[in-house]
Amino acid sequence: MPKSFIPLKEMLKISCMEDANSKKIGTLFIVPTPIGNMKDITLRSLETLEYVDWIACEDTRRTLKLLNAFNIKKKLFSYHEHTLYKNGQLIEKLKEGFSGALVSDAGMPVIADSGVELIRDCRNEGISVEVLPGASAVMTALVNSGFPVQNFIYVNFFPRKKGKFIQLLEKTKNTGYSVCAFESPHRIVKTLSWFVEFDSTIEICICREMTKMHEEIVWGKASELYEKFLDRDVKGEISLVYRFIAGENNE
Repeated sequence: MPKSFIPLKEMLKISCMEDANSKKIGTLFIVPTPIGNMKDITLRSLETLEYVDWIACEDTRRTLKLLNAFNIKKKLFSYHEHTLYKNGQLIEKLKEGFSGALVSDAGMPVIADSGVELIRDCRNEGISVEVLPGASAVMTALVNSGFPVQNFIYVNFFPRKKGKFIQLLEKTKNTGYSVCAFESPHRIVKTLSWFVEFDSTIEICICREMTKMHEEIVWGKASELYEKFLDRDVKGEISLVYRFIAGENNE
């Protein structure tokens, strides 16, 4: 029977490995969560969160809100860049046969958050890691942009220092690739001013509050968007995609 037709509980049992002493070892599941709209969570993600023994999350308060919405009750562990010392504790739980899930506040874990260290430790210890597909602010913004995205570059958050920001533009100018990054609403105007200073014709798509009630997607040249946002009190999460008009080759 194909794996996709096996009931989830049976799949999770199959996922458990056995060591040389025939001792069951848990599985670490990487579970994406909605980037805004709760309805975007997948059935598989819900079933996995319901079944695992524990959940490591970026912010327990935000994860608890998600779990409460679907009446799921689990042991939560705060897990972020300042709590990586918990890796050993989580590895031990997996070795004891307790499967767990890693989630972020929104979207796919590890992309812009901690977690790569835990995955690497699991691999080194022979512990199974399964990544579930799902919501991603990066993918959603790239498709929203309408720019060619057969090839693209993701750079997490833009550099805070102007010199490093300009270096980023220099590096990506002749690639022909669309570039996606996150930006704070408090810094978006300054960032746009740096774009204008470098090249006012750069094409930009700003995706604000994606999938939420006040979602806003705007396109234009750097100079146009700078004028549009200059006197606004910008709020919410922002993903920005840009491309140089001269760099048309994205094949």
